[in-house]
Amino acid sequence: MLSTLLSPLVAFTLLSNLVSNVAADVDVASLLLNKTCVQIADATSSASEVYYLGSLHYDIDITHWASSSTQLSACSFEPATPEDVGIALQILGTTRTPFAVKGGGHASNPGFSSTPGVHIAMSKFSEIKYDASSQTVEIGSGLLWDDVYAALEPHGVNVVGGRVTGVGVAGFILGGGYSWLTNQYGLTVDTVTAFELVMPNGTVTEVTETSQPELFFGLRGGFNNFGIVTKFTLKTFPQGKVWGGLITFTENNIPAVNYATANFAANNIDPKASIITTYNFFLGQPGVSQLIFYDGPNPPPGIFDDFLSIPYFTKDISTRSFPSLVDSSPANATAGARTIFNTVSISDISTNLIDAIVNETIFWGSRLQLETGVFISYDVEPFLPTIFNHGSSPSAYPPSRDKGFLPLELYYAWALETADDLFHDTIRTTAAHLKSIAIGEGQEIEDAAVYGNYAIYDTPLANIYGSNVPRLQSLKAAVDPTNVMGLAGGFRF
Repeated sequence: MLSTLLSPLVAFTLLSNLVSNVAADVDVASLLLNKTCVQIADATSSASEVYYLGSLHYDIDITHWASSSTQLSACSFEPATPEDVGIALQILGTTRTPFAVKGGGHASNPGFSSTPGVHIAMSKFSEIKYDASSQTVEIGSGLLWDDVYAALEPHGVNVVGGRVTGVGVAGFILGGGYSWLTNQYGLTVDTVTAFELVMPNGTVTEVTETSQPELFFGLRGGFNNFGIVTKFTLKTFPQGKVWGGLITFTENNIPAVNYATANFAANNIDPKASIITTYNFFLGQPGVSQLIFYDGPNPPPGIFDDFLSIPYFTKDISTRSFPSLVDSSPANATAGARTIFNTVSISDISTNLIDAIVNETIFWGSRLQLETGVFISYDVEPFLPTIFNHGSSPSAYPPSRDKGFLPLELYYAWALETADDLFHDTIRTTAAHLKSIAIGEGQEIEDAAVYGNYAIYDTPLANIYGSNVPRLQSLKAAVDPTNVMGLAGGFRF
């Protein structure tokens, strides 16, 4: 339009100036970001490191399990001490530089742990220190749960942590944490006794329920709104051999899996028993990946018989160590793809709802494969209704402990960035559809809080934190009055 109203020379001149101004703005921004990187490198100890594009460390630091969660940063910063984290936060706050904090790199929401600014990789916080006398363990925020389980196994103890391989400690805990041990001990946040927190003003502090009860409340489910956690102290529990693993079923056996899943969800009362039934559309076909767990060397007769009697495609079920069981269930099958999660909180897993989930899997799987969809998954996770009863005090998540809702996870993976909007819109649509079906069959879930670690990036805060939102916003204003943590991605108060 502009070039039709102006002479070709004037139009060309205006366009050239516009391009030059944009390029100049980009150059200025890059210079400012690089200057911040240099400031952090100069101000922190020799144990910490700053890396730039072209370095192997840089590549490792910024890379996520989902390619859609990875951004090119001005630099990556690997702090080695809480004090260096504090120095970096002060510099970032003063310069108003965007940044990200990455623990294990399993975030599915774009921009939640990545940035074009300064990427803080917590990999050097990898200590695991078990204290038998207090029956607790201190774990660094740069660890994966795989590391923690392997270190604790020789001591005959365990923690309430991730259920599959490749999941990071930090985001998992700060979002709540559903585990194979949740029926027995609650969410992971219910087992935290202390957080080592670097506050937005650079102060390093230990947060416990008695020392700073309000901050302790906020950190249990409130993600990184209140600073950067460098260490968690968790309760440990006795752990011997367990039983279970992974079974896969082909399409013709899905009806039998549906029955077994609904029957388990309705009738299981053993807190040591747990399953995840994942309905997948993969390589042009629907199927099921069935995860089974029992916290003991052999389950009592009857609990899993329905599943074990179904003809299987593959089967890896045995008495084994806890690390071996987790290792049998990799979470990184779509590593390198673009990925998004979403969720619905439900109160019952009925046959009707399962049928709807299967229909959604096949309906969207068959269509989205034409749009570079490589993996479409709906994960049914039955828990006992008492899972929220284990917390000794209120926490940011869940906002209410009156009823233990079940997190239904939706998980899409695809190849091309140009399809991002389509997959994001579709996963919102299917979540809303399944919620309406559950409500239609009488489930009282209209205001049920959803699990933040599964929630898509634009989920309203009230949908995760309910009536806790004003309290969390007040805490955020008190702890971080200049909104330093607002320079990082995530669900922001």
